[in-house]
Amino acid sequence: MSQPNGNTDALIQQCRQGDPRAQMEVYKRYYKAMYNTALRIVKHTAEAEDVMQESFLNAFTKLHTFKGEVTFGAWLKRIVINNSIYHYKRLQKQAAVDWEDVKHKVEDNEEYSDDLSGITELKAQKVMETMKGLKENYRISLTLHLVEGYDYEEVSEILGISYANCRTTISRAKESLRKKLVTHTL
Repeated sequence: MSQPNGNTDALIQQCRQGDPRAQMEVYKRYYKAMYNTALRIVKHTAEAEDVMQESFLNAFTKLHTFKGEVTFGAWLKRIVINNSIYHYKRLQKQAAVDWEDVKHKVEDNEEYSDDLSGITELKAQKVMETMKGLKENYRISLTLHLVEGYDYEEVSEILGISYANCRTTISRAKESLRKKLVTHTL
């Protein structure tokens, strides 16, 4: 029997009491978004899955620290982002980045995709794929700012850099991304 769709606050309270059905319902509600967040930072599906699972475990074990000052989803997303950045940096220390994985591929289906949404989706995919080739700090800061929607102050706090450094990094990252996109479309 599955948990009925109750409001999130009631589910969180049940999770605090150790109810596994409530935990499963919270997981079902948030796992896709949290997986996508992790994937954009760590870049590999298996690693993103591990980060997401670890983040849910962290969240459920530290649920007593959730004060409700922000939404549960925002609180959980912060855990996922922090774990993703930590995991990514740890992997970078263990092995050199294999830049061969970042080669850009030409989409074969672009010719027959005349509808606007298809073209827009292909462009978005190209931008996301091109972002993978940016320097680590550029890619992470752009992901947090443009994709996840954090403002400069939040990005600077997450990355542990000054506000001015954050604005400069994001500005340079955008310029680098523009140059890479222009180079690959010519």
